[in-house]
Amino acid sequence: MCGRYSASRRPEDLVGLFDVAKWEPEEALAPDWNVAPTKDVYAVLERRDKETDDPAPVRQLRMLRWGLVPSWAKTPEVGVKMINARAESVHEKSSFKKAFSTRRCLLPADGYYEWVTAGSERALEEQGKRKRPRKQPYFVTPADGSVMAMAGLYEFWRDRTLPPEHPRSWWVTCTVVTTEAETTPLAGAEESGGDGPKALADIHPRMPLVLPRERWADWLDPARTDPDDLRSLLAAPPAGMMRAYPVSTDVSNVRNNGPELLEELEAPQEGTLF
Repeated sequence: MCGRYSASRRPEDLVGLFDVAKWEPEEALAPDWNVAPTKDVYAVLERRDKETDDPAPVRQLRMLRWGLVPSWAKTPEVGVKMINARAESVHEKSSFKKAFSTRRCLLPADGYYEWVTAGSERALEEQGKRKRPRKQPYFVTPADGSVMAMAGLYEFWRDRTLPPEHPRSWWVTCTVVTTEAETTPLAGAEESGGDGPKALADIHPRMPLVLPRERWADWLDPARTDPDDLRSLLAAPPAGMMRAYPVSTDVSNVRNNGPELLEELEAPQEGTLF
């Protein structure tokens, strides 16, 4: 899954990296090393620019709220439960299938946090049951230091308790698409030795779907709407592109936020797994 991630890149850098044609500086977000659900996040998407007469879609950097609220939802509170969408069923779930067809985005990140799931806990989680408190957090990030582009979906929700002209009358929310975690070796895992995780699947059974650059344009293209065609874009990224390392349990508290959360520990903290 993806329940927390880091997004510290400057918007100006994201504009260049993702070939963004439109960005509103007033939507600038501060660097965030502990992004949690319900926070505002950056998303790259392609939509028609309503400020012009040109019907062609424009690549934009937008500020969205993490936690997708379907257009048919009665209240926005449901977004807290929809921070992730499973790649295996995103084309058929009522909460996501319309967005999958027409409203896809990329969510830039430095990497994401995941907490090691012990064997007994994992069995409960795979059954959809509650598990015990999380243990040692790991930070998963591209081995080459590049920006991680997580596949996402976005949706519009109208708050009908407010007049149309109210700035909060429309919510624009998003979710992270997830897939099965890689079982292949992490970058550098074979050389590192020790008892730490050797693959992402050793940390958690799910991971965000990270899209390689060559897939960005197809994923963002709003003209591609056929679910069967789009499902080909949900293929797992090339293996061995990620590294994972233990970080302080301070990240478990969402109130903690700063670059120190990304500092690599020499070993998991005492009393935690691995």
